[in-house]
Amino acid sequence: MNTKVASRDAYLPELVNQCRKLGKAKREACAHGLKDVRDAAVEYVLGSKFPTTKDEEWRFTDISEILDIPFQVPDVNRESSLKLSDLTLPVRDKNALPLRIVFVNGYYVPSLSSIDASLLPTLGMEFFAGNLTQAPGNYSDRIQQYLSQSQEYHDVFAGLNMAGLVDAAVIYVPKNQAIETPIHILYIATPGETPTLSLPHCLVIAEPGSSITFVEDYTAIGKGSTFTNAVTQVWVGENATVNHTRLQRESGEAYHVGLSAIAQARDSRYTCNAISLGAKISRHNLEVLQTGEQTETNLNGLTMIANEQLADTHSAIKLTKPHGTTNQIHKCIVADKAHGVFNGKIFVPKPAQLTNAAQLSRNLLLSPKARVDTKPQLEITADNVKCSHGATVSQLEDDEVFYLQSRGLNQEDSRNLLINAFAAEILNRLPIASLRETLYSAVNLMKR
Repeated sequence: MNTKVASRDAYLPELVNQCRKLGKAKREACAHGLKDVRDAAVEYVLGSKFPTTKDEEWRFTDISEILDIPFQVPDVNRESSLKLSDLTLPVRDKNALPLRIVFVNGYYVPSLSSIDASLLPTLGMEFFAGNLTQAPGNYSDRIQQYLSQSQEYHDVFAGLNMAGLVDAAVIYVPKNQAIETPIHILYIATPGETPTLSLPHCLVIAEPGSSITFVEDYTAIGKGSTFTNAVTQVWVGENATVNHTRLQRESGEAYHVGLSAIAQARDSRYTCNAISLGAKISRHNLEVLQTGEQTETNLNGLTMIANEQLADTHSAIKLTKPHGTTNQIHKCIVADKAHGVFNGKIFVPKPAQLTNAAQLSRNLLLSPKARVDTKPQLEITADNVKCSHGATVSQLEDDEVFYLQSRGLNQEDSRNLLINAFAAEILNRLPIASLRETLYSAVNLMKR
């Protein structure tokens, strides 16, 4: 039998065995019904297969090289040696993100986390941001209720994450409470003596009438291979507002697979700003489920990759009720021999009458060998809707460059101005000014 095929058959069971050891090693792992969640996930993963390019959802994204790397789940009892001075924040002004929850290789590190005491009176007594083991006991039933529903979003990697679930970032916003200070959740992958697999998990619960802004930030420190397999669950209650920024800036030796699973109740508003810069191979699955009428969903995506990076975004928006509004725009800037992938689906069945849905994929290739595969999709059976979708793939237009040169700019500055303008449509939607400045710098570095 082919060696890689044989290893593919054994790969998932080996990782599941490591996940089982996590549950036994951490006493708190049985709290909040986690054991039942893990057991169901283990059963799912053992009945699944490792994805290949023969699978329709993965046909442009070959992740088979992961099979050649012996990733290990770190010891749950090993303390992180990182210090605050080791952290590189995504903002120039650290006061822009004063509330920080830090996980290293999927485990909470209180010494690196910060909840500014001066802000606590303005946040409300019932508001909670921290990890599972810190969560107040009266939230236990709510947390268990939401975690147990994660099976509805299962794919093999999400299942693997749940199989190793022993801790998670938790944000709980009580009814009618507005949290104006953004919450920064920083996930750090650190290679060990062997390649490291981390399984970060995040649960955000916004009760009816509440509002919250949070930033998920994935990065890596040190040299060596890492594999981050993340799951984020966001529950948006009736008339609640959630602004979610997801920044992936891991190292060139990293592999990253993430699922963001969103459920929106009646009259709720959800915005996701997904920025992908790092990792050798990355995949972000974004799933939005409408559970009530008159929801508003805004999905803004920007991928900037170079060298031989591969970045894949798959989204699925399932509209099940009337009067939903969805706007999605995803952009890729692809240089060198990099490969960008986008597949976006919007489902509008008969019950979702009077839906207004728009989807656009725009892609900019900066070199002849850069590649993009894009496939926006609308599946509509409702007959009273307003829906549109489209895709463009282009290079910098010579006449646009020439026009700017005729106004006194040199060729390099003309190209840079056009690339900045392309990225600006997404970056200007970010809710934190200091983060926008950092990402504009990343655009400028990419163009060199």
